[in-house]
Amino acid sequence: MRTPRTSSWLRPIAASFVTAVFFLPLYIVVVNVFKRGQDITAHPVSLPVPPTLASIHQVLSRPDRLFWYGLINSVEVTALSITVLTVVSAMLGHYLARSHSRWAKATLAVLLCGLMIPPPVILEPVTEVLRSLGLMTTIPGLVLVDVGYYVPFGVFVFTGFVKSIPIELEEAAALDGSGRFRTFWTVVFPLLRPASASVLIFLGVWIWNDFLNPLIILGPANGTTVTVGIYRAIGEHQSDFGAVFALMFLATLPILVFYLAFQKHFVKGLTGGATKG
Repeated sequence: MRTPRTSSWLRPIAASFVTAVFFLPLYIVVVNVFKRGQDITAHPVSLPVPPTLASIHQVLSRPDRLFWYGLINSVEVTALSITVLTVVSAMLGHYLARSHSRWAKATLAVLLCGLMIPPPVILEPVTEVLRSLGLMTTIPGLVLVDVGYYVPFGVFVFTGFVKSIPIELEEAAALDGSGRFRTFWTVVFPLLRPASASVLIFLGVWIWNDFLNPLIILGPANGTTVTVGIYRAIGEHQSDFGAVFALMFLATLPILVFYLAFQKHFVKGLTGGATKG
């Protein structure tokens, strides 16, 4: 039988073990970024002594500009997708949270069901639709797929958060002559800042790290993203591990800066809709 004294030392050990498991891949990436390729295969977990920026310089100066093209495409796809997703999800979430009609409840249920569909399951029909619209192998096609797939998550977050906002604020604005559209943008949307930060962070990280959709939709010859660029840096019969680790490190920096910029609203946005609804 486990006693309180036993649990007092067991918990720190379990926490330390779980922390080590999660940070071991990060440690391996960071230490190998500052080594040469031959040193990585010989000593993959040792510290970089002396450290070198040769691998990073090699990636940044590649003749095919693989990293730079991937970075531009990833920034474009992620920025467009999360901007459209935030606006559409906020407006739809506000409408569904304030409406009491059966149609609105049915729509919310259908959207929540969309959260349970794995992307590979619908990838084949999605590519057929994009091909029929002439959007296959294009950035707008990839953005359209991201918006369609992730909008249920955005609506789920905004619907819960809107229910925590007193409806009296919107009623007071209506008495002053404000229409519903103007009330949403001038009264409601500024109050949704924590929820917007949560949606931006979650969906920004998911879309930035997405590998399958850019690989299939953009195709092998018409573009790449940073994640697909890492895959293409690994050859079939040989690979430069120094370049691979440098690509992984450089691909992480932009989304890490983005996360740190919005993280102070992150937890507040997730729990804001949990107190009422």
